[in-house]
Amino acid sequence: MTYSSQRVALYYFGGALVLFFVQVLVGVLAGAVYVMPNLLSETVPFNVIRMIHTNALIVWLLMGFMGATYYLLPEETETELHSPRLAILQFWLFFVAALVAVVGYLFGIHEGREFLEQPIYIKVGIVVVSLMFLYNCTLTLLKGRKTAVANVLMLGLWFVAIFFLFSFYNPGNLSLDKMYWWWVVHLWVEGVWELIMASILAYLMIKLTGVDREVVEKWLYVIVGLSLFTGILGTGHHYYWIGTPGYWKWIGSVFSTMEVVPFFAMVIFTFYMVWKGGRKHPNKAALLWSLGCAVIAFFGGGVWGFMHTLAPVNYYTHGTQVTAAHGHLAFYGAYVMLNVAMMTYAMPGLLKREVYNQTLNMWGFWLTTGGMCFMTFTLTFAGVVQTHLQRVMGMNYMEVQDQIALFFWYRLGSGVAVLLGVTLIIYSLAIPGREGGRVSTPQGAPNPAE
Repeated sequence: MTYSSQRVALYYFGGALVLFFVQVLVGVLAGAVYVMPNLLSETVPFNVIRMIHTNALIVWLLMGFMGATYYLLPEETETELHSPRLAILQFWLFFVAALVAVVGYLFGIHEGREFLEQPIYIKVGIVVVSLMFLYNCTLTLLKGRKTAVANVLMLGLWFVAIFFLFSFYNPGNLSLDKMYWWWVVHLWVEGVWELIMASILAYLMIKLTGVDREVVEKWLYVIVGLSLFTGILGTGHHYYWIGTPGYWKWIGSVFSTMEVVPFFAMVIFTFYMVWKGGRKHPNKAALLWSLGCAVIAFFGGGVWGFMHTLAPVNYYTHGTQVTAAHGHLAFYGAYVMLNVAMMTYAMPGLLKREVYNQTLNMWGFWLTTGGMCFMTFTLTFAGVVQTHLQRVMGMNYMEVQDQIALFFWYRLGSGVAVLLGVTLIIYSLAIPGREGGRVSTPQGAPNPAE
């Protein structure tokens, strides 16, 4: 840790890890309801369980992005944060707003729009938190050094806030509602979040490999250009069947097919940087998460997205378990692993802990990633069977659910494995390790806390 104001990131990383555990725990509960439908049916309905699962995911990822920004921005700008106190106040407002929203969901207080269920007063609170965050970070950037990493990161964060404003627009026409709804959901996760992902990965590559900044920044600009070029019009693959004009089938198919390219570029980028660096960083766990992020994001967001993104294919697979398979692996690879990579890199230095459970962290990586990959394969097979029986042969929906029930048991088992892996990860980051997990700094290697 170079600058004292970087310690603000600990609040965000700690809050994110708490919500991460809650999100996965509730996800396992949702998986249990799939195989035991009457479980908690009169206490907490399935739609509320799913709502908490997905909303906790979005909130903790955003909290992680904010923590990562507060950690790397002082180093990139070579100056302290504009106002650490404002950053701490912002954290508590955000964390309390998330808790209030969850309590509201339990009592049926929500808008019912998937991912955007927050009541209007919570949405206003999110906007206030975002303005505090952007004000603090922008002033920090303006008074310090400007780098490609910092500039791209701030561009992505500003767009995250701008596109969230469309969540306030809730027209009565369902087609119009869905059209603008995707301006938040798609343009976040398949657009501007990719800018955040690319910039944080670039920062980690600079720190973990020692490769010259100029080389990393050239790759960063290429990835950002590809992400924006494909991601914006790639929104069209959500417009196929909601009442929009037919030309969206062509636009969505063509541009969403090309969304594979920036994810593949990230794989080439990360492995090339590690190879070119030629130095073994002592924080092997952070390097493992960084490389894993690029690979799993390529398969989850790229390959599994491509599998059902063409309109003639999507006509049959839309809304099946194939979609669930893609969504789980894409979110995990692109953004969950990115946040964990940043936390694994930064937290030993923030906690002034040279010794931490690095081996345990890597066990958590393999258990969580293995569980998520098995879950993806399980849901993919379930989706293929569901598509054939329901969409091709015309079987009744509930009859098909009985036919694929075995896959849901597999999904529950893989969810338990993910929960165990997440527990190991959080334990490794929060609890001091022993000498075997020491992150020593060999001669010539960058310090993991720098």
